[in-house]
Amino acid sequence: MVKTVAAANAELSRCVVASSRPIFDKPTVTAQPPFAVRPNRLQRFPPLSFSLLERNSCRLRSMSKDSDGSGGLTYKDAGVDIDAGTELVRRIAKMAPGIGGFGGLYPLGDSYLVAGTDGVGTKLKLAFETEIHETIGIDLVAMSVNDIVTSGAKPLFFLDYFATSHLDVDLAEKVIKGIVDGCQQSDCALLGGETAEMPDFYAKGEYDLSGFAVGIVKKDSVIDGKNIVAGDVLIGLPSSGVHSNGFSLVRRVLARSGLSLKDQLPGAAVTLGEALMAPTVIYVKQVLDLIGKGGVKGVAHITGGGFTDNIPRVFPKGLGAVIYNDSWDVLAVFKWIQQAGNIEDAEMRRTFNMGIGMVLVVSREASQRILEDADGGYTAYCIGEVVNGEGVTYR
Repeated sequence: MVKTVAAANAELSRCVVASSRPIFDKPTVTAQPPFAVRPNRLQRFPPLSFSLLERNSCRLRSMSKDSDGSGGLTYKDAGVDIDAGTELVRRIAKMAPGIGGFGGLYPLGDSYLVAGTDGVGTKLKLAFETEIHETIGIDLVAMSVNDIVTSGAKPLFFLDYFATSHLDVDLAEKVIKGIVDGCQQSDCALLGGETAEMPDFYAKGEYDLSGFAVGIVKKDSVIDGKNIVAGDVLIGLPSSGVHSNGFSLVRRVLARSGLSLKDQLPGAAVTLGEALMAPTVIYVKQVLDLIGKGGVKGVAHITGGGFTDNIPRVFPKGLGAVIYNDSWDVLAVFKWIQQAGNIEDAEMRRTFNMGIGMVLVVSREASQRILEDADGGYTAYCIGEVVNGEGVTYR
């Protein structure tokens, strides 16, 4: 932990104010209910009025024509319109009320199954360029299991979809090995997947990935944010870098900078390629451990939309967040992105995780324990507090 307990306590005083792949060997999963064998296409259940069917608007990835390169770059310049994604979610909500959570909840006896799905976006483009394929599977697992753990759910199993025009078995093996590693890190089973070979659909040597995770949580143990109140504390868990969001903007910045992925990242001892391809942190075990010790009221996975869009998703109406400036270490890769792209602070905060990949909303008592325990083996920061109002502000 970077900050001393004394410094942390000082901060806390502020808080008062198309072929099927065979099933892989999998680790033992405890308390697993009997599930039927699933086909490649997941069954769609009728919508439930109380369910939180997942739809993450912040992860829409589209491409548009290049901007003229003048002025500061934005995510929209790079082809990703978060506001359009938000509008789509609003329209879908009319057809399927209850969407908007990080994961979708489905009742099963005294528990909920919690499901999530995601990809890794245009980080794949960098994987193709750097030929780093061994860790992109970790990213894929992380994006889904980090979402479902925000409800307090323990991941049970994971399914993947790998699509390419021509199946390169050696390359695909590297990708799947990363998926296996990610499942091991999150203590869930790689239950199976789909390998689709579609000639002429993708460029030579390229592929696409999607992942699907299912977990379980007791109904009386769901983390839903309902008990969050003004004065609660925001605890941030550090990221490894950009993780798996914002790469359309990253690639535009890289093109503007004139640097290559083999060049050294300014202010660091690694190349740009190594820094940008650092695998997404899987927070499952740490978050479940902290939840088990009590006092955790809400959990936000900081992905596309950054703090601006993701932290408010866990708050009851009428509450917002104040983030303390300089309360954690901003990684060199974000400093380079902002400088090279001449990107405004607000745009950075709505696009990237800025060095914090998961935020826990906890009671003051729990925050003191978490920060003190962090001395023993992990890093955590007091990054802000819950306040009356709406949105996310900085001071």
